[in-house]
Amino acid sequence: MHGRKRHYLVDTEGHLLGVLVCEAGVNDREGARWLLVAARGPWQRLRKLWADQGYTGDLADWLQAEYGIDLEIVRKAPEQAGFTVLPRRWVVERTIGWLGRCRRLSKDYEHWPEYSESWIYLASIHLLLKRLAPDGQAQQPYRRAAA
Repeated sequence: MHGRKRHYLVDTEGHLLGVLVCEAGVNDREGARWLLVAARGPWQRLRKLWADQGYTGDLADWLQAEYGIDLEIVRKAPEQAGFTVLPRRWVVERTIGWLGRCRRLSKDYEHWPEYSESWIYLASIHLLLKRLAPDGQAQQPYRRAAA
């Protein structure tokens, strides 16, 4: 099977909590199960998750029964045509955009999925460190100049 899927678990601020990289043939619900089983150890206080329509089905029942987590599917409006920012969905999309600025993540260079996961975690750590100790001389991308 060619191609990869990435399943991201982020908090409400968009900070990476977990990631799973698997082959493209894996169903979204199955990938979410694998990710949540792995992430459940360090993130036991999770109570609610938002996901897109790819995660519909029995995943919500499984999450409630196994972990007591409420899954809310963010659906687009039936009359929607074209792109519209969906509530809660934009948080993970913004995180993917932040990580996409990392040169190593701009394309899928890695042979093994575990290496891709490691690079995603490293890019996330780099983003957090830059926010904790920003370089005052560096130009901030996408910032408006003070009026």
